[in-house]
Amino acid sequence: MRRFTPIFTLTLSLVIGAIAPSGATAADQPQSAGPPPNVVPRPTEWSDLGGTTALTPNTRILVDPHSRALSALPAGRAEFPGPARQSVRELAEQLRGEITRTSGFTPRIGSATEQAAAGDIVLRLASEPSEATDTAAGTAPGSPLGAEGYRFDSSGAVRIEAASTHGLYYGTRTLLQLLRATEARHRSLPRARATDRPSQPVRLVHLDAGRKYWQIPYLENLIRRMGDQKLNTLFLHLSESEGFRLYSPKFPGLADPDHSYSRADIEHLKAFAARHHVQLMPGLEIPGHATVISEAFGIGFGAGANPCTGAHTHSHLTPDWIVDMTSRKAVEKSKEIVDEFAGWFDAPLFSIGAEEVPGQLANCPRVKEFLAADPEVTTLGDLLNRYINTLDDVVTSHGKRTAVYNGSEHMTAPQQRVDGPVVFLTWEGTGDRPAVPGHDEIAIGPFYVTPNNYHNKYPNEPWMYGAWAPSTASDMLGSGLVNWADYNFWSRDGYFEQHMAGPRAILADRTWNATAAPDALDGFRARAARVGDPAGLHTAPAAPRTDDGRPSHHWTFDPAPYPSGWTYAGSPGNTLYAEDTAGDLPGTSYIINNPSPVTGGGAEGGAWRFDHDRDGVGFGGLDAAEPWTVSVRVRPTARTADQVLLSSKAGALKLMQYGTGRVGITRYGSADHSFPYTLPLDRWTRLTWVTEPGRTTLYADGERVGAVEASVPLPLRSIGTEKVGLRGDLDELLTWDEALSPEQVRDLFRRDAQ
Repeated sequence: MRRFTPIFTLTLSLVIGAIAPSGATAADQPQSAGPPPNVVPRPTEWSDLGGTTALTPNTRILVDPHSRALSALPAGRAEFPGPARQSVRELAEQLRGEITRTSGFTPRIGSATEQAAAGDIVLRLASEPSEATDTAAGTAPGSPLGAEGYRFDSSGAVRIEAASTHGLYYGTRTLLQLLRATEARHRSLPRARATDRPSQPVRLVHLDAGRKYWQIPYLENLIRRMGDQKLNTLFLHLSESEGFRLYSPKFPGLADPDHSYSRADIEHLKAFAARHHVQLMPGLEIPGHATVISEAFGIGFGAGANPCTGAHTHSHLTPDWIVDMTSRKAVEKSKEIVDEFAGWFDAPLFSIGAEEVPGQLANCPRVKEFLAADPEVTTLGDLLNRYINTLDDVVTSHGKRTAVYNGSEHMTAPQQRVDGPVVFLTWEGTGDRPAVPGHDEIAIGPFYVTPNNYHNKYPNEPWMYGAWAPSTASDMLGSGLVNWADYNFWSRDGYFEQHMAGPRAILADRTWNATAAPDALDGFRARAARVGDPAGLHTAPAAPRTDDGRPSHHWTFDPAPYPSGWTYAGSPGNTLYAEDTAGDLPGTSYIINNPSPVTGGGAEGGAWRFDHDRDGVGFGGLDAAEPWTVSVRVRPTARTADQVLLSSKAGALKLMQYGTGRVGITRYGSADHSFPYTLPLDRWTRLTWVTEPGRTTLYADGERVGAVEASVPLPLRSIGTEKVGLRGDLDELLTWDEALSPEQVRDLFRRDAQ
């Protein structure tokens, strides 16, 4: 089903002063096979020639005057990844800055009509790859490179030939990675030849920007990292039931300006992404996952006369979670929203979501009556497919193709079929073969990063690197790493990054080079570490620390509304909001199993009762280094083998330590530590951990009850883990970025008693 536009070719010859002369000699013959080069992703063909090539202080970048204003010639255009938007001259200027930040040398940009000298960089376009380079690289002359492939030769001059500036840019990423990994000053690279082209045309990273608002500096860092690893599509999923992240004055009340992206923000991100050859792909989520849209315009299945009820949707949601596909007003508003925002983006794909429409919706009287009256639709599947096709017409009017998450293909739909050009994002299966006949696909299912304790989804990295065979079928466009922010709505950007960086590098490697991995995962991780990050990243903001007696976080567990920019989408009793009155790390409980709000009985305002191991709260914070203090009021109601208060990947604070039943701390993979204190049941106790590097002291009701010669960073991922929760009531959970004194700890208990 793939529809291609004409292809065009671009050639860049990049000459860097070499230790060996430019003419081929016996020394230029490929050496025996060795370890893979320090390049991520691994080039598809690579010949190590031995020795190194060096930059010098006199290096120039010489640009072919016939090529300087071009981004491509007619042989390298393809529908995916979309057109290159950077000229050779612009790339030369960008490369100059990147070489400066990497090596300390600043090349002068000149004309390729000048005689190239040792240490120069020469950029030249050609309509076809040169036969000499083809032969040297060990491939057939004229072997096609596609829109993103390139040839690389550093035997004397570093030559990068490409069919568009996409490929030309990727060749310069190989150059810069080799510079970063070869020696400490980053001024030399191995002598080698390579022919390099991707196995899959779409290599995607997906961010849940509906549930979570991502800071623009983080998005810029992500785009730089994606370009460096030859990932070409950043999919921003910009609406979810809890939030809408595109602000247009055309739709007042739909998005909060302080927690969404304006047209100017999107233009900035598009321009930044274009310089790193990343397409900014937008996504909305309709008709399901759409509470924020339904409530903004009154167009959900729960609105108006004869509404659907909770019996007609998923148990933890309301009928307004679904836009009313039987309503002309709702369909027209959906078209209006898609039409507005499709015009903001220039990527070849625009997603409308269209997943997880509940089958029980067919039992709603409103839906039954509509299906009986409309001759074009017989089933709920027909209704959904027609809705998809209606919005597909809007998307295609903007010169794009529609993408949807898979699921509709499982519904009975005798009269309506999803339009053939619609691309399916398949989240079922392993992604090793196409799964939806008649449609192009992008495989995303095995690559979910959903780091909450309810879903607890992380890619299987050993399988990804060692066993997964990405499909190169013509209707498999590519694969994507997918972030979902369920129950981590206000988490730190860095919390997700720490979980995505490793599998993102593996996905980049495998989707570019689908041949069998040449080594074990540890070897790949070592190469990726040697390559490191590209130059120019924003420094991640350091978490502010307070050392003046004020708490850094304070979760009261009192009733509170969601903050501006987020919509409560659950049915009553689900996804409870844990307000942070001292800091900026609120959290929510999960779905299905939830703590219960309780009042009275000694609770200060309100408390939450936990009675199941799947009860928990997601914060998505980053661990805080010692020193720190944590204090909480807790009333245990039962003893179990293990009970966790706060946890992270690194460690946990235990109300009941595994093996002893006493209060403790755990450093995962290292040791469990127990204090000589057991919590009493059925009464409130003020527990306080005071931690300094290498030592943790425990207090109960203001009195010291023990210490251990160990410490852990303050875990701020969640209350509970994916398997272990607690039994009892929690109230007044506080943290400090300092070790409180014994007198300050006693004051906490005195305030409780007042």
